[in-house]
Amino acid sequence: MNATFPTRRRTLAAAVLLCGLAGLPGLSQAADSAQSQLQAFVDQVKSATGQFSQERTDAQGAAQKPQRGAFAFQRPGKFRWEVRAPYEQLIVSDGQRVYQYDPDLDQVTERRANQAVGASPAALLFGSGSLDQAFNLQPRPDRDGLQWLRAVPKTPDAGFVHADIGFAGGLPRRLELLDAFGQVSRIVFSDLKANPEIPAGQFQFTVPKGADLVKMD
Repeated sequence: MNATFPTRRRTLAAAVLLCGLAGLPGLSQAADSAQSQLQAFVDQVKSATGQFSQERTDAQGAAQKPQRGAFAFQRPGKFRWEVRAPYEQLIVSDGQRVYQYDPDLDQVTERRANQAVGASPAALLFGSGSLDQAFNLQPRPDRDGLQWLRAVPKTPDAGFVHADIGFAGGLPRRLELLDAFGQVSRIVFSDLKANPEIPAGQFQFTVPKGADLVKMD
């Protein structure tokens, strides 16, 4: 198989922002801080499905085409992140391996899940246990009608500088991430369903016939 890297840089770290966080009906609204609300989300929501929209600007402030699609996750570590527009892209983790498929490049990249997720923003969504093991969690000033929390990774190789999570009515609504390249990603989640039954096949991936496979281990 061809082991060249994709010509268009669509890093996994940016893709799994997916994850970010989303407002989930039915969660307690009694929490009095963004940090406690985030911990409640991690503790109470074991799986979810929903839609996302994402906008990104580069270090010079130039905006890229917005993306939209759907996602699903199941704790710990299983997820599906499907970009549907303006191009197609699929990222799937079975909890052990993470696969990123670019149909227009006819290429799949494969990593160990612990390498791909680790202290990335995905850990905020897919992880379990104490968040402060991987992140320094800091309250931020209210803005845009939301209550904010900043997550700063404790490891220098996380691939991003910080992730800001905005809450409203006791629910997380937005994720804003500054990556190591100076890009800012803003993600909004909608149509969330908390703790649904998700078919196991959603978190399985088979390399399409003829596609190049690049192993990143």
